[in-house]
Amino acid sequence: MARTKLPLILVDNANILSILNEGEFKFSALTFEEAKAIIDMHDEDDVIKCFSGYELKQVVFNYLNVADRNFKYEPITEMLVGQDAITFKLYRTPSESQPVIATADGGEAKKVENVYVTCQYISRLK
Repeated sequence: MARTKLPLILVDNANILSILNEGEFKFSALTFEEAKAIIDMHDEDDVIKCFSGYELKQVVFNYLNVADRNFKYEPITEMLVGQDAITFKLYRTPSESQPVIATADGGEAKKVENVYVTCQYISRLK
């Protein structure tokens, strides 16, 4: 059963602009621990996931250690007044070093970039 009438939205930087239409919003930085706590306090049917990419799913469910509860995927086009969202922003920078490692199948893999993630809490006020 949903905790609120307006579900929490999980969004990434690829689709954040689609939910921020007209209105007044408040943005707050989140630590990874805070993001995990907010997601964990919502029931499965009280969260909508607006991203489907494997890479971000790995960050949310593995790195943040959030239980993968099969949150519903839905392409949201507008946040409603009183609704909250957590956005996960991925930043990529070129690797300053390019170490080569051996893969499990005997091949080689080279590091080409660094990936960083930040979290932000968004509330629609008006």
